[in-house]
Amino acid sequence: MSVAAQHSEFALPGVRCAGCISKIEAGLAPLAGVSSARVNFTSKRVMVNHVAELTPDAIRAELEKLGFEAQPITARTETPDDRESKALLKAMGVAGFAAMNVMLLAMSVWSGASGATRDLFHWLCALIAMPAVAYAGQPFFKSAWAALRRGRTNMDVPISIGVILATALSLFETIVGGKHTYFDGAIALLFFLLIGRYLDSMMRDRARHGVAALLRQTAPGGTILRPDGTTAWLKAAELEPGMTLLVAAGERIAADGMVESGRSSLDLSLITGESRPESVAPGGRVVAGALNLDAPLTLRVTAAGEHTTIAEIARLMEAAGQSRSRYVRIADRAARYYAPAVHTLAALSVAGWMIAGAGWHASLLIAVAVLIITCPCALGLAVPVAQVVAAGALMKRGILIKDGSALERLAEADHACFDKTGTLTLGRPVAEQLPLSDEEKPLALALARASTHPISRALAAALQAGGVQAAVVEALRETPGQGVEGLWNGQVVRLGRPDWLNVLGADEDGLVAAFAIGRSEPRLLRFSDRLRPGAAEAIAELRRLGIQSEILSGDRPRAVLPVASELGLAARAGMTPQGKLAAIEALRAGGKRVLMVGDGLNDGPALAAGHVSLAPASASDVGQTAADAVFLGDSLAPVPVAVRAARRTLRIVKQNFVLAIGYNVFAVPLAIGGYVTPLIAAVSMSTSSIIVIANALRLRSCAK
Repeated sequence: MSVAAQHSEFALPGVRCAGCISKIEAGLAPLAGVSSARVNFTSKRVMVNHVAELTPDAIRAELEKLGFEAQPITARTETPDDRESKALLKAMGVAGFAAMNVMLLAMSVWSGASGATRDLFHWLCALIAMPAVAYAGQPFFKSAWAALRRGRTNMDVPISIGVILATALSLFETIVGGKHTYFDGAIALLFFLLIGRYLDSMMRDRARHGVAALLRQTAPGGTILRPDGTTAWLKAAELEPGMTLLVAAGERIAADGMVESGRSSLDLSLITGESRPESVAPGGRVVAGALNLDAPLTLRVTAAGEHTTIAEIARLMEAAGQSRSRYVRIADRAARYYAPAVHTLAALSVAGWMIAGAGWHASLLIAVAVLIITCPCALGLAVPVAQVVAAGALMKRGILIKDGSALERLAEADHACFDKTGTLTLGRPVAEQLPLSDEEKPLALALARASTHPISRALAAALQAGGVQAAVVEALRETPGQGVEGLWNGQVVRLGRPDWLNVLGADEDGLVAAFAIGRSEPRLLRFSDRLRPGAAEAIAELRRLGIQSEILSGDRPRAVLPVASELGLAARAGMTPQGKLAAIEALRAGGKRVLMVGDGLNDGPALAAGHVSLAPASASDVGQTAADAVFLGDSLAPVPVAVRAARRTLRIVKQNFVLAIGYNVFAVPLAIGGYVTPLIAAVSMSTSSIIVIANALRLRSCAK
């Protein structure tokens, strides 16, 4: 007996590290009816496949038991917002402002202020620091409380304990008129921690969810023809198979369907990757998202809503993106062991010094110093600060990194797959041969300007760039899918498909047009989709970097093979989005870490499935959204530049880890031995963070 399967998705704003991921996935696995659960760390979501009998509310309740607030996601158009980043930025601003003022007051105490003056400064520090700690510490306090309330721990627990203890002890010292307070250490600690968390959150906000952009490629709705002859406009979600859909010229199609009447050309480049429009006639199939170029069509809807081709591509993108969510960075793996290790060290310090007779006050100060000095601020900054500096350097070279972890994955790439149309080539026809006389050029321009066909636009652009002025042609008329004709001096002038002008076998590559005046011999006008500037050099540079490349294209073999031959690449042509995805998965199964470079909707699943992905700025919304990085300009040179920069960034990150760990190896024994006060611990912790930041700043030249 088969059991109906269901898919549910939840937003998890509380996911912080690898420990959270393993906790969720391991916690949901034993739940009866759950077949799989995958956490996407970048988008902070969990996708759960389960039987229909297990309700989303039951899964949400289980997630709550595990200590994670879960928000069901029911609309595919929902995209993650940046509320968390804004909250962190506000908290960081408060902490920074308070830290500067408290440090300024503390300097007076360090300079020798005593008696009533010292007490006054301590109270002023308390009045500034305590509200700031209460506000700026919320991201850590809430996370720690949510974990403790459910009997678990995370890296925010020791951070919260250290900050609260330092603040409480400082308040106690202020009340009793003690010599030392540690408000400056507590607020400085929060400030540096918030810097790291904000940088990391900011990089995650650059990763966009691709499904919303995919669905924007379809029309919001369409006009249906009712059996009684009346018409009505319905939303795309309200369309059903069997309905009659009317599609005007220049309109996007809202559902998959079959042409019942009408002839036109469709722009299918988002689906197939081909730059050549496809002609359709009665009996032909069309897909949602295609643009009707020439004439009205009447369609019978065969699939709508979640069952269209474009919706299937969206699902493929989601599934492919999930496969990458298991990539866990070094800092996240290290953080998994941080909380129990720090708790143990602090507890042993208190117990040891109490046994040694130091008293509760001194023992507690040592424990606070241990908690502060072991704060993972430098470790937390090691990755995001390097990524932000590298991303800034790459931005100056026209390479926009959307997800910080993409730099790590880009550094690991060892195989590259390129789409052809719009990626290796410019994706737009360019005039190559125009054997037209000075008398014929104005006529050709007049005809070309009367059509929206890509070939016509390319011809018009080339002629206008040469200073040609259009002639006066009367009775202009376009035959959908064929060409344009008109009258000039009593003669018929025509521009269009060669076979329309009785020239057979001339348009095999789809980039040839014919022009004729009256009964004269037609002129063949040839166009090409040129290689991007620097394409050959970029492929050669990738080869020197140890990355082998190939072409995965939806174009026909006769359009792909010349490009592959010119670049010296292996090529697979005529590939569907599913075929490209399967090719990427096969390479991954063979141990390859694939860099996918593409631009169209048909590349979306492959871009999401690759170990890392890039798209040109001319790419569709879907291509730009699915990719980890976008490069500007026509040149392909930014691809190897990004790879070199990513590899250097990874080296800097590893150096930062060594610095952060080395700091702890040196400082922790001193703190346990009682040689470090909470203030000195905060200063040394801040110093280690500054060292890590300074090392990362060397990446400012990584894109040269």
